[in-house]
Amino acid sequence: MTKAAELRSAKQLALAFFVGAAALFVLTLFLPQNWWTGLLRAFSEAAMVGALADWFAVVALFRRVPIPIVSRHTEIIPKNKERIADNLALFVHEKFLDTESIIALIRRHDPVQKVAEWLVKPANTELLGQQMVRVGAFMLDFIEDAAVQGFIRRAVHAMVGSVDLSKSAGTILESLTRDGRHQELLNEGISQLAHLLDNAETQATISQGIVEWLKEDYAFIERMLPSELIGRKGADLAVRLAAGILNKVAADPQHPLRARFDVFTQEFIERLKLDPSFAGKADEIKAYLLGDETLNGYLASLWDELKDWLKKDLHSEHSSLRQRVIATGAWLGRVLADDPQLRKSLQESLEAAARGMAPELAGYLTRHIADTVKQWDDREMSEQIELNIGKDLQYIRINGTIVGGLIGVTLYLLSQLPALMQ
Repeated sequence: MTKAAELRSAKQLALAFFVGAAALFVLTLFLPQNWWTGLLRAFSEAAMVGALADWFAVVALFRRVPIPIVSRHTEIIPKNKERIADNLALFVHEKFLDTESIIALIRRHDPVQKVAEWLVKPANTELLGQQMVRVGAFMLDFIEDAAVQGFIRRAVHAMVGSVDLSKSAGTILESLTRDGRHQELLNEGISQLAHLLDNAETQATISQGIVEWLKEDYAFIERMLPSELIGRKGADLAVRLAAGILNKVAADPQHPLRARFDVFTQEFIERLKLDPSFAGKADEIKAYLLGDETLNGYLASLWDELKDWLKKDLHSEHSSLRQRVIATGAWLGRVLADDPQLRKSLQESLEAAARGMAPELAGYLTRHIADTVKQWDDREMSEQIELNIGKDLQYIRINGTIVGGLIGVTLYLLSQLPALMQ
């Protein structure tokens, strides 16, 4: 049965009790007048009074009863809607949403321990992975591609536009060269260059370059001299000279070339940070990047490629994302289960967060409850309350009928007591 049908049935039952009492009263009018008839009449009269009084008490809660003088005290719930709303919100706030109640709830249920116990079971982590895959697949279908592409493009443009490339490059280089670390880079460069010069192919290239130089600039002399021999000797000489210089620089931390490298590096860093021409060049680079069709096209396709990859992975039987979620859940469960100090720390953090959030959350929810109830239509609110508790209130009418009849019998017996004692 629906609530409305249950309420209607309860009202009919309460009415039946009243009709029964009224029928009994009428019957006593036609019976021989004796002691028993008086007893039945007293019962029926008091029962009718009790039924009518409780009917009035119940009905007066929800609607107006047009009885002179007392009608002002009827329709109690609709007239006091705002006060009921405030009191209901206050009751919820004090009994359910106060800070200590929420903290006690957290301590009683120990959510960190329950999460640990749940995650250590392989079936649960498998379920977690499956559900996360389903949610991820749903979100991918739900997200609008154009909006994401626009967001990525705007985010990258904002990031590039807000960066001072010249000063940032100067700051990075300054950090990298602190404590002479750029000298390590110079050492590595010298080592790589020495290795390159020692390579046979490099020496052959130098030799060929010398021969071609002789042919182009000194063709007449080149015909008279053994150019190939000169090229090989010249390459060997160049390599030895360069290697000698590099070895000296590598072996001498105070070499003049190192000092010049220091000066050049510091001057370059200062120019990057302060020189307007460098800043202008950096702005040109930013403008080029922001307006470059290739970059913007790449940003637009970035989400499509990522989304396609995610879809393929999420719909795969061997989804790597699902396996990662399962592995992460299992790891987290083991860590929480094996580390009581971590659980205690998380529990304390959760309680601290609740202490900080509870007052504001409680205030918001209680205001929401009060405001929502106040916005209800008076008649609608009254009907909803009657629909939910009216069935139980009908038993007040039934009990009033029975109790009233019993009181009537009691009073009748007391009135007859002197005659019975004679």
